[in-house]
Amino acid sequence: MRKNIILLCAACACIAFGSCRENEYGTVDLTMDDGQKADVQIPTQFKHPGVLNDEADFERMREIVTNHEEPYYAGYEKLAADKRSKADYQMNGPYTVLYTGSWDGHPDIQSYMCDDLSAAYQNAVMYAATGDKAHADKAVAILAAYAGAVTGTASDPNATDGRPLFIANYGAKIIYATELLRYEYPEGMTDERFNAVCTMLKNHFIPVLDKFFATDPYTNGNWGAGVCKAYMAAGILFDDVEMYKKAVDFFLYGNDNGTILKYIDGDTGQCQESGRDQQHVQLGLGCLAGTCELAYKQGTDLYGVFDNRLLKGYEYTAKYNLGNDDVPFKKWEDVTGKYCNWTEISQETKRENGGVDTRRGQFRPIYEVVYNHYVGRKHLSMPYTEKVIGQNSPEGWNGDHFGFGTFLFTR
Repeated sequence: MRKNIILLCAACACIAFGSCRENEYGTVDLTMDDGQKADVQIPTQFKHPGVLNDEADFERMREIVTNHEEPYYAGYEKLAADKRSKADYQMNGPYTVLYTGSWDGHPDIQSYMCDDLSAAYQNAVMYAATGDKAHADKAVAILAAYAGAVTGTASDPNATDGRPLFIANYGAKIIYATELLRYEYPEGMTDERFNAVCTMLKNHFIPVLDKFFATDPYTNGNWGAGVCKAYMAAGILFDDVEMYKKAVDFFLYGNDNGTILKYIDGDTGQCQESGRDQQHVQLGLGCLAGTCELAYKQGTDLYGVFDNRLLKGYEYTAKYNLGNDDVPFKKWEDVTGKYCNWTEISQETKRENGGVDTRRGQFRPIYEVVYNHYVGRKHLSMPYTEKVIGQNSPEGWNGDHFGFGTFLFTR
């Protein structure tokens, strides 16, 4: 089934999104271009396994491991060496209530929870790559333990509700592992265990994401980008085409800083959070890339929409973080009206560190997946992203991302 998703012309967009007028800082929104539309395929049924990696990917992973094919095998070695990839990983939880931060009566469990859920994801990948059932059993055990224990999620009542972000990032790893094991290890991920994990997600994770979609935008773009990624993954896991379509619609023209048009300028590649700091920019880009790869595996090409806009965001960010100071920068009118004060790149980080951007050049493991698509599949050019990979390959772990892109994606 083909779905035409059409963005109204810029004049109409001014009314709908308030994005084509000068704001109180005298700036003009950079993200909405004239007469843009995206024509993408929406599947009527999903390919399984199909959350980020599919059976062809798993076959290739096994070839890499068996034949020690470089440079990909170095990526596998980095995955295998990580403590969260071990079949004898000792779980910290399960925790009954999931949250981040600490406040009265709530000790900080974030790093422990993150390790557990990353271990489920990484052991699932290790099983797909090696066939060692000890890894599959470890991943199943972690998922089953959390599914049996979790009674809800929580957030510091005195702070912004942070649940959408951690549910997006950690929930995506639960979904990936559950999908992989359901179709690659059904004797372990039985109907009962699969339904228990899905029930946990539907009762405690998805409602938070639905609420985020329904609420007026209030965050920087990495939040919406992450929510979209996890929601699309859940749609695939649940065989819910409407959830998938909702994620596609949001990605293309949602009224949020985390959409492809609102996060990346189509002319320069500047990102909504470029004036904030480079770690949040890379978080947002990595989540957008995750959504694109999820969709691509299901036959929906979000990578190519709006003149390969994701490529432009990556190249802009890679160029600056490689030490180039000649990237263009303009003040940005974000959709919330709260993040319009940044007048130079990475201003927030510089202000906090005496004028020095301490996070510049700290690369997250998000580059190999987009390079594999735009250069490997489509034979386009990404010279700055290529330099980042040259300096940082093989990619490793990060709690906010799937990571390990050298092994998972490079072909």
